[in-house]
Amino acid sequence: MKNKPIYVEILIEDNVERVWEASQNPTLHEQWDLRFSSITYLPNEENEVQLFEYKTNIGFGIAIAGWGKNVGTFHAKDNSRTSSLHFGTDNLLSPIKEGKGYWKYVPEQNTTKFFTQFDYDVQFGTLGKLIDKIVFRPLMGWATALSFDVLKRWLEKGDAPSAQYLRFFTHWIITLLFFFVWIYQGLIPKLIMMHPEEVALTFALLPLKPSQAHNMVAIIGVIEIIFGLIWILYRNKKRLLVLQLAILPLLTVSAIVADSSVLSHPFNPITFNLSLIVLTIIGLFLSKNIPTARRCKRVR
Repeated sequence: MKNKPIYVEILIEDNVERVWEASQNPTLHEQWDLRFSSITYLPNEENEVQLFEYKTNIGFGIAIAGWGKNVGTFHAKDNSRTSSLHFGTDNLLSPIKEGKGYWKYVPEQNTTKFFTQFDYDVQFGTLGKLIDKIVFRPLMGWATALSFDVLKRWLEKGDAPSAQYLRFFTHWIITLLFFFVWIYQGLIPKLIMMHPEEVALTFALLPLKPSQAHNMVAIIGVIEIIFGLIWILYRNKKRLLVLQLAILPLLTVSAIVADSSVLSHPFNPITFNLSLIVLTIIGLFLSKNIPTARRCKRVR
């Protein structure tokens, strides 16, 4: 079971020296690379080999530490540079056992083509290779590509990596929240429980028979579930936020018109929907300039 090496390429509108410095200086590197929490260069007697230690925090106070060797090469023929890497860890929490790869810096007019390819051996035999193929390797490729786009935005626009990651993770927390809310609202009170209040509100708003009101509640539940799934599957989240910003006030007014007594309930349409509206507005502000792994080329 041989997995393909990870390859990521991006074009950065800056010179080779700046890209090299941002990726070879450990203080700068650890700011934009999502895969590492800290990188420490070690003193060594072999000038051509740079030894380093890295640490990756995985949460709950747990970190994976490893070692690495880095050799930089300058190619006078085309003014490109290569950084050859050898890395590994003895930590059993890491799927990676040992690996090798390179970073390449190729000047192209006023830009730099920055790309990497690396591969590694995994722990835990066949099971480890299967987990790597299905979960870890795609995750590593995505994290590398996202980090490269963060670097690109930092060098081109001066957008600090910390600010980019704050926008990125806040954006996805809001996205997952809306996914959960719409799925839950459609599935639990409408399809599974068929809550009497849902039926009563629908019956009050629409000229339907009682049996038809039950069917309409079920249809609305299915629509809400589909909308929740779209939050995960559809890429243009800004369009969904704009659509939601139009839908939520309509739903709020409709619930009040159908039965004004709902205003006395805890977590009523005013307080609940107003919170969602505010989060939607925040999401709209955050939807600009979010880094993405899709900007990178993933195949040689």
